[in-house]
Amino acid sequence: MIKHVVLFKFKSNVTENDKLKLEQGLGALPSVISEIKEYEFGRNIVKSERSFDFGLISGFEDPDALQRYNRHPHHLEVLKHIGEICDSIKSVDFESNEESRT
Repeated sequence: MIKHVVLFKFKSNVTENDKLKLEQGLGALPSVISEIKEYEFGRNIVKSERSFDFGLISGFEDPDALQRYNRHPHHLEVLKHIGEICDSIKSVDFESNEESRT
């Protein structure tokens, strides 16, 4: 499984409504993008200098499924909003090693 991890740093003028719109947009994606196998996101709860404001972790069967997700029109629509409300976005995509949890 491919894990897709994204960290968001909001602009200083982002409103609660902007954050809710982000959560609603992301929350709708699993029902319209079949490539999504795992999906969770949320606001940061521990504030520190190195913290980001919001995080997303998703899982995809393989790199091709992740690419289809990245190009999906509903995902692109959410990305537009993300671009409007974020100063910084960081991501990493890696092959999950499920056995390392034991």
